[in-house]
Amino acid sequence: GVMERSREQLLRQTCEAVVLGVLHPRTAITLVLQVLSDAGSLLSCCLNAACMALLDAGLPLAALFCGVTCALQPDGTILLDPTARQEQEARATLTFAIGSSGRKVLMATTKGSCSVDEMQQCLAAAQRAADTIFQFYRDSVRRRYSKS
Repeated sequence: GVMERSREQLLRQTCEAVVLGVLHPRTAITLVLQVLSDAGSLLSCCLNAACMALLDAGLPLAALFCGVTCALQPDGTILLDPTARQEQEARATLTFAIGSSGRKVLMATTKGSCSVDEMQQCLAAAQRAADTIFQFYRDSVRRRYSKS
């Protein structure tokens, strides 16, 4: 459907921004993500899964990236990693792809309306949350490749 194609485009553009494809000319990279369930924050979950898959495949990347979803509640509070119900009740839902080098924004998408100030607050919260996700990446890779 339309939502799936939109999600696919956002994932493709984010991955293309970090994969160093010039090192492997005439090579196709296929990334398959299968959604088994959607408890909320689906796009950020797909972004995180895509990054871990690229990392596990050993592809050369300019930087790692992670996805963070923020839900802006009607009272103005910001929820990170909202559930599906919290996303439905939110005034706006914002998803960011954050790069590991400099915490730069690689992709941003919104659903709903918010002010510029609220968007900047959500971005700042997402950049802080990215540190935790990148630490999870490090711990996961360490566990996978350590000689226990």
